[in-house]
Amino acid sequence: MQKIAVLGAGMVGSAIALDLALQFDVTSIDLSLNNLTDLKSKNDRINILQKDLGSTLLFYDLLAPFDFIVCAVPGFMGFEILKKIIEAKKNVVDISFFPEDALELDILAKEHNVTAIVDCGVAPGMSNLILGYENEQMKLDSFECYVGGLPVERKKPYEYKAPFSPIDVIEEYTRPARLYENSEVVTKSALSEIEPKIFPVIGELESFNSDGLRSLLFTMDHIPNLKEKTLRYPGHAKQMKALRDAGKFEPDQLEQTSAELFEAWKLEPNDDEFTLMQITLKGENKTVSYDLLAYRDKASGVSSMSRTTGYTATGAIHLLAKGLFTKQGVFPPELVGKDTRCFEYMLTHLKERGIDYKKSES
Repeated sequence: MQKIAVLGAGMVGSAIALDLALQFDVTSIDLSLNNLTDLKSKNDRINILQKDLGSTLLFYDLLAPFDFIVCAVPGFMGFEILKKIIEAKKNVVDISFFPEDALELDILAKEHNVTAIVDCGVAPGMSNLILGYENEQMKLDSFECYVGGLPVERKKPYEYKAPFSPIDVIEEYTRPARLYENSEVVTKSALSEIEPKIFPVIGELESFNSDGLRSLLFTMDHIPNLKEKTLRYPGHAKQMKALRDAGKFEPDQLEQTSAELFEAWKLEPNDDEFTLMQITLKGENKTVSYDLLAYRDKASGVSSMSRTTGYTATGAIHLLAKGLFTKQGVFPPELVGKDTRCFEYMLTHLKERGIDYKKSES
């Protein structure tokens, strides 16, 4: 049985480990003993190892027993950890969503004969994979992605729950958003261009600019218009703007603000929530849409964001383990989605786990 190490046992890392343990020998590695023991209680077959990955020097020895690695560590340490994994000559799927450019490690990965699939979540992740596939089917003029994770029950004042670290969420509200308009990179303020959108089942939400395109700005720059916008309940962006304008997200206040929001935004185990994504691609007088609406799995308790993100990553591990994707280097998902076999496998893998991307054309 192939051996896989999952680095990080947070909400998403745990969901990844549990899913992979159905078919692989899995070891979860994390600094938090609480996270590890909780994961072990859900599946005793999962091996656990308490380790401070941020200060681990002997990565080659640590990872030597494993066939594949999943990197699900926090973003601030993701780039350096991914670099160490590549230097350890291990094929890897990464969902740490670090701010650095993963493609800077492409030459290193080729030198070490490593395949690294990065940004392999929902958005970035499946949004990229879908664009990569459709880009092979027709000449595209535009790509739009609207995405967000929200609680079912709306509680004032924020009407929001964070499925991951508040600091990572705050970064969406502060980092300038890069879009591609008329074949040029345009930078706009985060939280800008607020617009209402109506969705079936969910109703009215608001969207605003966020810096979610990442690698697409470089790999898909032949498409004249590319944008991603974050979805929240109406009024949330105005609240975040007020906090930002009051200096609450500045470095000297960020830790305090994050601590306060952690309590307000804490996603409890039984909180019902959903992940919503709508992708629209236009070209050759045709419009292609992909729609996703996923909820927390009440049987397992796994949140929708953990499912939509984590199961994309487990699908990519299966691509590597089955030899369906064998190119060496660093690959954002759009470069994987170019391969029809890989794209169709990922859609099937996710649908089997209740994550169903519904396609329509007009």
